[in-house]
Amino acid sequence: MPSNRTFTMIKPDAVGAGNTGAITKMIEEAGFKIIAMKLTRLSRERAGQFYAVHRERPFYGELCEYMSSGPIVPMILEKDNAVEDFRTLIGATNPQEAAEGTIRKLFAESISANAIHGSDSDENARIEGSFFFSQTEQY
Repeated sequence: MPSNRTFTMIKPDAVGAGNTGAITKMIEEAGFKIIAMKLTRLSRERAGQFYAVHRERPFYGELCEYMSSGPIVPMILEKDNAVEDFRTLIGATNPQEAAEGTIRKLFAESISANAIHGSDSDENARIEGSFFFSQTEQY
């Protein structure tokens, strides 16, 4: 049974460009309720921990450097069918391939600076959300 919660974070490029408010508005207008949200910054070490699953990939170092380059806004979101609906809202990883009206089509700079992260499964949403928020903060 699909979860009604997912995890997202607005990435340094979008925060730095001043798009946090517009992205958050799109999320809420799409029917998501924001359960937890904060402005924070990852150290290179914490970015490496978050993206540990990609440690062996050639882009890992660059990804960690980018994700620690500026503030981010992690969030826990709630809506029926949250993971799948949110992945649709954000669009394809490559903004050139993202559907019109999606967050990445509107706000991403490139495939690597793509404005926003969205969990790809219920399990990863729980893991990723717990990385940034305690159980108390999630309710």
